[in-house]
Formats: sequence, C-alpha cells, structure tokens
Amino acid sequence: MKQRRAWRVVREVIDEADFVVEVVDARDPTGTRNRKLEKLVRESGKPLLIVMNKADLVPRNWAEDYKRRSEIPVVFISARERKGTGILRREIKRLAKPFLEEKERVKVALIGYPNVGKSTIINTLRGKRAIGTAPIPGYTRGKHLIRLSKRIWLLDSPGVVPIDDFDELVIKGGFPADKIEEPVKPALKLISRILETRREAITEKFGIEEFKSGEDILRKIGERRGLIKSGGEVDLEETARWFLREWQTGHFTLFGKEEEKRAQFTWDFEDVLDGIEKELLLDPRRILWHFGDELREKLDGQKRAGLREIEGITVGIATGFKKCDSALKFLEELTGKSVLAGECFGKKWKGVIAILD
Repeated sequence: MKQRRAWRVVREVIDEADFVVEVVDARDPTGTRNRKLEKLVRESGKPLLIVMNKADLVPRNWAEDYKRRSEIPVVFISARERKGTGILRREIKRLAKPFLEEKERVKVALIGYPNVGKSTIINTLRGKRAIGTAPIPGYTRGKHLIRLSKRIWLLDSPGVVPIDDFDELVIKGGFPADKIEEPVKPALKLISRILETRREAITEKFGIEEFKSGEDILRKIGERRGLIKSGGEVDLEETARWFLREWQTGHFTLFGKEEEKRAQFTWDFEDVLDGIEKELLLDPRRILWHFGDELREKLDGQKRAGLREIEGITVGIATGFKKCDSALKFLEELTGKSVLAGECFGKKWKGVIAILD
C-alpha cells in the first residue's frame, strides 16, 4: 500500500469512528506512537486513547510513570496474556457513554503500526477469533465491523499507520539489517530513541556507562565486538548492521533484564481474578476461603503469578515458592508497589494472596 493511499485510509477510519484507540508496543513507545496520527485525531475533535500492548514485558513502575506523564490517556495491557483487557473494556465503555446518549451504535477504531498486536487485541476483546469475518454491506472493501457489545462495535480495517521513511522501516524490522548500504544513520536514530526512552538499556546490554554521543556508543560497541578494520579503527558500518540486527531479531530490547525475569514464571489465575473482581473481594482471607481449592491445585515447583487492578487496589497471587516472604517480595518487585495485607497457604510449596498499593 503506497504512503498516500495508506494515510487516506487512516483518515477515512478516523472520520468514520466515534473515537480512536492507538495501539502501541509498550517495549518501544517512542518508536511505535505516531504523532501525525495523534494530530489528525486531535484535529477531528474525537477522543483518543493509547493502548500500550505487550505490557508484560516492561516493568510495572516504569509503565505507571509513563502513564502519569502522558498528556493522552494510556491503558497498559498484554493481549497475549489477557492482562489488563478488562480495564481496556471499561475504558472503551466510558468513552462510548456520551455517544450512546445520541446514537444507536458507537464505532471504535483501532489503529497502529504493523506487529503491535492490533489483531490480538481485537480477538481478545471479542472473546473469540473475530478477524476475517465477512465485511459489512456498504463498507469499503476490507473494512469490518466487529461486535464488542450490543451497541459498541470495533471498526477494523487494513489501514495501519504507514512507515514514512526508510530509517523507520529499518528500525521496525521492515528491511533486513544485513542488506542496508548505509546503516549508520538508522542505527544512530535508534540509539537516540533508546536514550530518550530508557538509557540504562545501553548499560545493561553492552556495559557502556559513560559516553559522549550516539556515535561514541556505536564505536564502543564495535570495540567490544571486535569489529575493527585494518589499521585499528572501528568498522562503524558493520557495527551499525550488527546493532540493528540485534534490535530487529529481539536479542536487544529496552527491557532485556525484565523480560529475562518474567520468563522465569507463568501468568495464571485469570479465572480466579475474574471471580475476585465479580465478588469485589479485597480481603486475602476471604479470597482464600472462596478460591482456596483452585489455588492449591497450582502449588508445585512452577512459579505462577496473577495481577488485577480492582477499585484502585492491586490484587496479586503468586505460587510455587518455598517461603511466603519470597512470594510477597516477588509481587512487590513485579508491581513496584507495597503489600498492604497478605495471606499465605501451602506446605512444601507456598503461595500468597496479597493486596498491594
């Protein structure tokens, strides 16, 4: 799809929708937010909500800080892990409420770059695989209305945010790093973006603590990788290609240590958390009394965790620990919050239910 036509489709979707949800990759918010799209939505006078997907791969305290600083409302979710989708549904209903007073059907547009998880979010919100349903009669080819509730519909279309320049195409993995003739410019652009978003990622990945510029970082990376030309000078082009390849393949991300930590446990307890939210149970002892049997079935050597925001309070569950204190500390590290109340259960393997704030 050519750039001009792609932006025309985006404008059509904005015009047709009552409000817009921009889907962003939480691991790279600066790179996957689109200021031109946001400007178009503001000019239309329609509400805009930013949904940061893949939030299970970023630290909770970082996400909360980003949310506080954002001038546009932000919801963090993990569509794959089905985490935060209940909050997203409630936010969509809140934004739809004023429109429902005047019209029968409210249309919500989900727009974002390729590979940010737009389709996964739609499938999760719908509760079943909804992509690929027949187009609604009268709509442009490729557009679909997907029912979220009786009066709220998701407007899905092939109109993703186009990538406007070659450097962005490279950074987003749309052009192989090994085939780039001039890789230094996109590499420096990526480094600048990383420094703006989370500069400690450079130190965590490469051990570089002091540097004067982006080119200085690239030169130090080349030295550490042994990418040296004859004469002893760092081969900046080969270093840039290697750096971009690491980014494109996911071997280097903004939150490498966080992803490694989270890979050591499994997200679980969605059914239990749904029950807790439905019954509005915010006392660990009452939660254990209601759901103890289900939770004790998960007591083994596999670490599991579940989190849910309810009425401004975080309910956390963790199992598979040898000590209760370790489980509580794990939940605090995971959320960046402090335990207000907790209940321990289990014998050889321990589990905890905690209220955090």
